[in-house]
Amino acid sequence: MVLALSLAACPVQAQNAPFSWLSPETTSILDKIYDGGDTQAAIDAAQRLQQENPQQPLGYVLEAEAAWWNIWGSAAEYKYGMTMARHRGVLAADRHYLELAAKISALAETQIKNQETAEMLFFNGMGYAFAARLYGLRGENRNTARAGVRARDNFARAIVLDPDFADAYLGLGLYNYYVDTLSGIARMLRFMMGIPGGSKAEGIHQLKIAIAEGILTPVAARFYLALNLHNYDHQYKAALEILLPLLQKYPGNPVFQLAAGDLYAKLGQHEMAVACYRAAAEIPVRDSECAKHLHKLAEVSLAAISSTGPR
Repeated sequence: MVLALSLAACPVQAQNAPFSWLSPETTSILDKIYDGGDTQAAIDAAQRLQQENPQQPLGYVLEAEAAWWNIWGSAAEYKYGMTMARHRGVLAADRHYLELAAKISALAETQIKNQETAEMLFFNGMGYAFAARLYGLRGENRNTARAGVRARDNFARAIVLDPDFADAYLGLGLYNYYVDTLSGIARMLRFMMGIPGGSKAEGIHQLKIAIAEGILTPVAARFYLALNLHNYDHQYKAALEILLPLLQKYPGNPVFQLAAGDLYAKLGQHEMAVACYRAAAEIPVRDSECAKHLHKLAEVSLAAISSTGPR
């Protein structure tokens, strides 16, 4: 996954200029997404927001984000002692998701032509980033790279216009982190395509800015930073410390429970791992395909840890 981006829930604060126009409904929709059990309710609410504000990208961003968690949950696999969405084939349902991503960028670009703002550059970047993460999951490396670079350029420009626009650091942070973890072959492809380089250390720093100061992105920054520290850096304790606030706020999210269980298992905390896996197995999820897959992953995780026993 070259670039994986998503939005996250955080109370909307009227004094923060770029997002001062957001309504309380935005936070409610985000909470529905990250509560984990009923993304369809979030999608329905996001579509109502689209009808109320058809020229604003936000409603489409929220719908795409809710849809992404269903995609992620359905594509995830338990491998190397962790659950993660690594690869998935092309499905018919992808079309609507990619149409949402294109709509987000199109709406933002229309407004940028009239007036370039950090807010619309951020949304434009999110549209390309949403497309990049699906292309990455499908193994379409060139499409992922092209969309990822366009996302990066918009996020970087947003920071130039407003250095305090913390949400844009999520996109920059993930770009810098992932580009610095590419394999040798992928690095050669990056060089041949003229793709800008990145620094993992800088990416981690930027993700921490999004966690501490972002309005829309702290949950996403936490989740992906924890996932990356686990998968790429094997920093299990640090990853768990970053992830736990999500588990405390959204205990009904099976993805967060599985992620925590994996980290407890790597740290040898058998009972805590089992508790998380069992919680994930019992959480009701409205999307039937996603529910079936996540519950199966919980069973596989429990079987794996049971075979090793307490450490």
